Amino acid sequence: MAKVMDKHEIESKTREYAERLRDQMGLQHRATTPFEKPFERPWTKAEIETTTVLFGGLTLAHEELTANAMRGMGYKIQALPVPDLEALQIGKEYGNRGQCNPTYFTVGSLVQYLKKLEAQGETDIEDRYVFVTAGSCGPCRFGMYEAEYRQALRDSGFGRFRVLIFQQAPETEQSTEDTALEFSAKFGLTLLRAFILGDMLNELGYKIRPYEVNKGDTDRVMAEAKELLGTALRESKSVFLGLRKVKKMFNSIEVDMTRVKPKVKITGEFWAQTTEGDGNYHMFRWLESEGAEVLVEPIGTWIEYKIWIARHHAEKEFATNKDKKSMIRKLKLAQIGFRMWHNFYRMALGFKTDPLPNQAKLAEYATAYYNTHLGGGEGHLEIGKNVMATKDKHAHMVISLKPFGCMPSTMSDGVQARVVADYKDAIFIPIETSGDGEVSARSRVQMKLYEAKKKARAEMDELLEARGVTIEQVQSYVGEHPKYANAMWKLPEHHGISSAANLVAEVAGRVK
Repeated sequence: MAKVMDKHEIESKTREYAERLRDQMGLQHRATTPFEKPFERPWTKAEIETTTVLFGGLTLAHEELTANAMRGMGYKIQALPVPDLEALQIGKEYGNRGQCNPTYFTVGSLVQYLKKLEAQGETDIEDRYVFVTAGSCGPCRFGMYEAEYRQALRDSGFGRFRVLIFQQAPETEQSTEDTALEFSAKFGLTLLRAFILGDMLNELGYKIRPYEVNKGDTDRVMAEAKELLGTALRESKSVFLGLRKVKKMFNSIEVDMTRVKPKVKITGEFWAQTTEGDGNYHMFRWLESEGAEVLVEPIGTWIEYKIWIARHHAEKEFATNKDKKSMIRKLKLAQIGFRMWHNFYRMALGFKTDPLPNQAKLAEYATAYYNTHLGGGEGHLEIGKNVMATKDKHAHMVISLKPFGCMPSTMSDGVQARVVADYKDAIFIPIETSGDGEVSARSRVQMKLYEAKKKARAEMDELLEARGVTIEQVQSYVGEHPKYANAMWKLPEHHGISSAANLVAEVAGRVK
């Protein structure tokens, strides 16, 4: 009778067999050690005057204002050019396969810029420049960006080039008292101010440009406003007074708000919904050229979301950990303070820009479809924004922009099918950007945009009939009252979604 081997004998025999196979195949045992994050060559305070900080990944307005804010703190700083398709190809050449577009575009843009400096005869590039970007963790490849930067820089010939990361976990920061880039309260508040101002300038541009009478006026004033506010940040002058001047500058633009245009809300993955180049097929300006008013997503929404989600988690843990009470109070104060700061700047602009969306309301709208405790990417925001845009009549159509294969956004897209089924009036389209699908993406958007245009037109026709006026009568009345042609006139929200519909609702009684 054959002997029955016990567990230990089986494991021993298995190891012996594996060893024989390795010997036969010439495979030797190699000692393995856990991965350790490489220590970055420090950037010290003594090098501030001789080193230029490179950064990117935001809108043009945000980058120009951020650069000026940091120059006011004594740093030499330069925003990288908006990444183009050449940068994408460079990123793919030096990056790992399977990364997402933001990685390829940003890595490629950095290498592209350094190669151009090298071609121009610049020397000591690795000592005279550093790159600053954000770091993270969680269910997103964003947490791998840092490793991708380092690999691409090493393989492209810049192995000693320094990459400085804003880490979300303080214990992972490689910093000392001599570190040139101090993540202090002053530093953080200065950046927040630049971000809020960038949000407001962008919103003004996209609110006004579709209705400008003289093409190019808005972009001209935008350039002047960025310079004015940039100087205020750099020279520590009053930003509030700067915004008052900006209001007058935009008020000089003549607009025709009787043009019926559908409002298109932009959501999606942070980088794809923010960049203004090949990374999202120049979607914002293209939508404008197709007759839409674009509602761009402010960075402020994401900043407040990060505060809200931290508070949300702390409140859940409070039941078992009373030490969270102090943290919850601080997070509440931070959220209140941020909204007050945002509204203070809105006041300087005559409240022409919109308030930040209510985070509690976004979470409430999303809860039926998405677990608000899930992190990664935009979390539940994509769901909440789509429901809010439809239910609260903020937009005729929602576009969710994301990199190809973005896991958090892909999860949201699956849920959006249920949202659209529940809200029959919703017009929603997810667009995955891959760098080479521009024609296909725009074709898909055009079909949905046609539906949004019909929706906006029907909304206007119903309103005109209900109020007993014609569009010609409204146009004649508006032409006789100059205030309605001022770009900074605050349009009351009376009826429907489009700016034209709200204008008709405002003046119809006076016309009659």
